[in-house]
Amino acid sequence: MKTIKGNDYGKRYLVEDCKKIRIDEVVKKSKKQILESLLHGVIELDGVSLGVTSHTLHNGGRRLFFECIKCKLPCGIIYKHPVTSQIGCRKCLHLDYRSRRYKGMIENNLEKR
Repeated sequence: MKTIKGNDYGKRYLVEDCKKIRIDEVVKKSKKQILESLLHGVIELDGVSLGVTSHTLHNGGRRLFFECIKCKLPCGIIYKHPVTSQIGCRKCLHLDYRSRRYKGMIENNLEKR
C-alpha cells in the first residue's frame, strides 16, 4: 500500500478534464432571461403596476421603456407627482424642467428697461 503524504489525496485531475462555467456566460444568459421576464411581466413600484416595452435598435439591440399608466406611451422615466402622488410620464403629469421655466425671464426684464 502506498503511503499518503501531506497534500497527496490520490489522482490529481486536470483543469481540462473539468466542466467550465464562466461568470461572463452566466451573466449573459441571465440577462436574456431577465429581459424576457421583464417584457412579459409587470413591475410593481410604490403600489402601482407598470408595464415594460422595448424597441429594437438599428444594431440589433433592445432598449427598454416603461409604459405610462395614463397615455400608454413608452417613456424612459416615470414620475410620482409631489402633490397629487399620481404616477405617470412628464407630459401626463404636466411637469416642466427648471431651466425651461425661467428661460426668457431675464431677456424679458432687460427689454422692459
